[in-house]
Amino acid sequence: MPPAFDFLTPPTPLAYFASLVGDDDQLPLLEAAASIAQDEYPDLDVQTVLGDVDQLLARLRRRTPADADALQRLRALNQFFFRDLGFGGNVNNYYDPDNSYLNVLLKTRRGIPITLAVLWLELAQGMGLKAMGINFPGHFMVKVNLPNGQVVIDPFTGQSLSREELSERLEPYKRRNGLVDDFDVPVGLYLQAAPGRDVLARMLRNLKEIHRTAEDWLRLIAVQDRLLVLLPDAWIEYRDRGLAWAEMGDARLAVDDLSIYIAHTDDALDREAMTQRVQELRRALS
Repeated sequence: MPPAFDFLTPPTPLAYFASLVGDDDQLPLLEAAASIAQDEYPDLDVQTVLGDVDQLLARLRRRTPADADALQRLRALNQFFFRDLGFGGNVNNYYDPDNSYLNVLLKTRRGIPITLAVLWLELAQGMGLKAMGINFPGHFMVKVNLPNGQVVIDPFTGQSLSREELSERLEPYKRRNGLVDDFDVPVGLYLQAAPGRDVLARMLRNLKEIHRTAEDWLRLIAVQDRLLVLLPDAWIEYRDRGLAWAEMGDARLAVDDLSIYIAHTDDALDREAMTQRVQELRRALS
C-alpha cells in the first residue's frame, strides 16, 4: 500500500518514488522513470514532464489518420520520433548521467537505449500499439506485436532488427556466459516483455555503475536508496550501499547495511569477505 502523505508538506523524492512503485499492476512507468531525475534536479516538476509527453502524443495523433492500421501507426510514430523530432542515442557522451533523466532527454533529444525506450513506449501505447520493452542483454530494445508478426526496434537508432541481426548481437553475450552448443537457447527467450519494475531497475543500475566508476559516493547512495525501495529483497544492493557508506566515512551506516547483506546472502565467499570488512569497520567505531 503506498505511503500516506501530508499534503501540506510535499513528499521527499524518495517517498514520492516509493508511492509510485508499490503496486506492479498499477506502476506508472513514465512517471516513475521521470521522477528518478529529482535526485539531480530537486526542483523538477514531474507533472511538467508528463505534460510535455502528452503534447508530443497530441501532435503525433493529429498527423496520423484516424483509420490508420497498426503498421501505419507504427510507421507514423517512428517517422515522428526518430526523424522529425530527431530523438536518438548520445553517441558522443554515452555515460553522461543526464542520459538517464527524461526531463533532459526531452530537451536534448539524446539519451541511452532505455530512456529513449521509455519515452517511445509511452507514445506507442498512446497510439494504441501493443508495445513492450525488452531486457535484451547489453542493450534495451522495444517490440510491437502486429497482426502479421512482431517488430523489434533498437530505440538508440530507430532500426528494425531481423531475427538474424538479433542472433548476431547475442553472440558475444552467449559466448561470455557459456550459452553455446548444447547450452544454447532460442532468441525468443531474450525477447520477453520486461515488467515496469525491471525497466526501472535497469535504469537505476545504469546510473549506479556511472556513479561507482566516478567514485561519486553520495550520488551512488541516492541511487541505491531507490533500488532498495524498488527491490527490497535485492540483498546485494545493501552490500553495495554499505561499501559506499564506508567510502563516505560513515562506518555505522556501513555496518548496518553490510550486516543485512551478510544475514541474507547465499554467497559463502563474499559473506566471509564482508564479515571481515564489518569487523574492520567496528574496530574503527570503537
